[in-house]
Amino acid sequence: MTRVKPDDVRPGLYWVELGGREQPATKNLSPGISVYGEQLISHEGAEYRLWDPYRSKLAGAILNGLKGYPLAPGRRVLYLGASTGTTVSHVSDIVDVAGVVFAVEVSHRVARELLERVVKYRRNVIPIVEDARRPERYGFVYGKVDLVYSDIAQQDQTEIAISNARKYLKPGGDMLLIIKARSIDVTKEPGDVVKGEVDRLRSSGFNVSEVVDLAPYDKDHAIVSARMA
Repeated sequence: MTRVKPDDVRPGLYWVELGGREQPATKNLSPGISVYGEQLISHEGAEYRLWDPYRSKLAGAILNGLKGYPLAPGRRVLYLGASTGTTVSHVSDIVDVAGVVFAVEVSHRVARELLERVVKYRRNVIPIVEDARRPERYGFVYGKVDLVYSDIAQQDQTEIAISNARKYLKPGGDMLLIIKARSIDVTKEPGDVVKGEVDRLRSSGFNVSEVVDLAPYDKDHAIVSARMA
């Protein structure tokens, strides 16, 4: 028998007991639609999507003990590096119809997949096909956001996230920053790269509360939870 229960403290996150173990899941905002082949679970009149930690770094971070969770129904999220929409779709589930996800993706080819897989089924996801280095070019972001989520494989990934936060994040707003150490410097130890990027965030006015390694789901990656002072 499949059991589904809400997380005790993180709104919009559920745990599905399947095959003798608990797996993270979100309630499907578009019932019947699987975005990336994830399993759909029907339970007491609702549908849930299993959240694969090997496909989504945020799911991996949750399973690795991430305590900072600045997501809830109604939240406004600026998502940098939307790719084909795997994690975007789960964030969309969590913020629900009262929230919005501004999904920035630079590649037109990848953005087409984002449109086909995610945007056409979810009215709370607004695609922005643009270079995240040029946040002044975004035409569809209105008002300030509660969270900047950044998952960009560029050497200056932290600076890109900071520049977007300075333009769109509300005072006291949150940032979840994925640090891809090998994209920044392949010659340094990943731990040293992460420490350097955390120092960069702090010197830019962010209070860093947590750093979580994403192994074994993503090698040489970490997620940083921070808040703009």
